[in-house]
Amino acid sequence: MVDTATLELEEVDSLPARELQEQARRMFLASVELGKPLSDEELGKKFHRGQRWGRYRISEAKRSAKTTSPAPVPSPPRLPSLPPVVTPPAVTAPSPIAAVPENPAPAAVPVPVALPEPVEAPTPIRIWPVLLLMIPAAVAIWGGWVGLGELAGFGPVKLLPGIADQVVINSAITLPVGMEVYASYSLYVWLSGKARGRARQMARVSAIAALAVGALGQIAYHVMVAAGVETAPWWITAGVACLPVAVLGMGAALAHMVRAEAEGPVSMPGMAAAAG
Repeated sequence: MVDTATLELEEVDSLPARELQEQARRMFLASVELGKPLSDEELGKKFHRGQRWGRYRISEAKRSAKTTSPAPVPSPPRLPSLPPVVTPPAVTAPSPIAAVPENPAPAAVPVPVALPEPVEAPTPIRIWPVLLLMIPAAVAIWGGWVGLGELAGFGPVKLLPGIADQVVINSAITLPVGMEVYASYSLYVWLSGKARGRARQMARVSAIAALAVGALGQIAYHVMVAAGVETAPWWITAGVACLPVAVLGMGAALAHMVRAEAEGPVSMPGMAAAAG
């Protein structure tokens, strides 16, 4: 009998992809035999995978079940029915009367069992104070990045020159939006426990790097403003100019790695035979 319990995360990470997919197919067939077939989302969660991964495994299990199903056995020919045999009722002897003792033992008195008191569920930790912390931090970070961008050459840009010249945006706002959004996203992927393997390692390294770059940017801006610098040095300008491109690349790479880890490798029928 195949166990349908959820596997531990360490056990899932240690198994090869083919063996993990085979276990998922066996688990689904076992749930069908028990009369409680697992859905694609439930099957994916038991192996710490996504809904699409579970859907692929269910489709593969159904195909394998169709190819290995035994041929139907012809039913035996029907025999002519015989008349019913009437059996006379059996005569039973009267049961002897049990003797009643002169001094019967007193009936046992049930002892009440003390039920345990219900345990109250722990109160969840409130996270609303984090919102109060975010407001001043967001104002300071936004102002620092915008100021650094203006010192490094960022400024008003016509998005549609010759088409809509009145559409103007200050490109300095791209620095706080890109850097802080990516730092928050990579922290979520790292600490949420939903990512595994290379995706979680990438999120951990890039989150620490994004926070460190953000801190260095704030330091550089405030030091230059305090010193009365009106234009950032060329090496600071070059580094700040590369940040939007770096954030775009790291964000796209991390998103693809998270999705690949959730879906797992896709095995097409006949690929193994063609490779051999």
